Amino acid sequence: MSRMKSLLALTLALGLLSASLAYGQGGTSSSTPATSTPTETKAPAAPVEKVKSKSYSKHAMAKVDLNTASKEELVKLPGIGEAIADKIIAARPLKSKDELVSKGIVTKAVYSKFSSHVIAKQAHVASK
Repeated sequence: MSRMKSLLALTLALGLLSASLAYGQGGTSSSTPATSTPTETKAPAAPVEKVKSKSYSKHAMAKVDLNTASKEELVKLPGIGEAIADKIIAARPLKSKDELVSKGIVTKAVYSKFSSHVIAKQAHVASK
C-alpha cells in the first residue's frame, strides 16, 4: 500500500511539474496545475508599428460639406456614386447630414460608410 501511495504521489508531482513548465513556456496542457503562482507573468508583447494605408489616409482628410461640395468631391466619398451625388445636390440645403437617411436619399448602410467624412454647414444669412 505504501508503494502505491509513493507511485501516486510521484505521478501527481510529475503531472504538476510538466503542467507548470508548459504554462511557463506559453504552451497548453490538458491538466490544470493545483496551485497557481501569481508572481509568474508573461512579458508584454512588442509594440506593433502602425502602417499607413489608403483607408488610414481617408480618416485624416478634411470633412466634405454636403451643402457646398461639387459632384466630383461627393463621388470620392466611400459608397457614393454619381447617382447618389446627384440626389444629394438636388436635396440641398440640408439642415443636418442625417437628413440623407430620413429623406431616403441613402440607406443607413451607405450612410455609415461616409458619415464620418461629411458635415452639413448652414448658410449664414446676413442680417440687416
